[in-house]
Amino acid sequence: MTEVVIYTKDYCPFCHRAKAMLDAKGVTYTEYDIAKQPELRDEMIEKANGGYTVPQIFVNDNHIGGCDDMMAIDAKGELNALLNV
Repeated sequence: MTEVVIYTKDYCPFCHRAKAMLDAKGVTYTEYDIAKQPELRDEMIEKANGGYTVPQIFVNDNHIGGCDDMMAIDAKGELNALLNV
């Protein structure tokens, strides 16, 4: 099973867009809101190789980037295979 983790902030429109895409594809994901859990921000930045904006999205521990990155992967027709949907 594919493991998807997304670091977000509740008020972030890009986070909402990324989650909506995952929801539309029927993907289950684990969400960490770094506004509510600020102690996870440093973990996110380290895992994202310095990426500090949200969302930061990981598929099977592989960093795929943010919302625009995920949408670009989808536009190339590669996201469904990555997510196993």
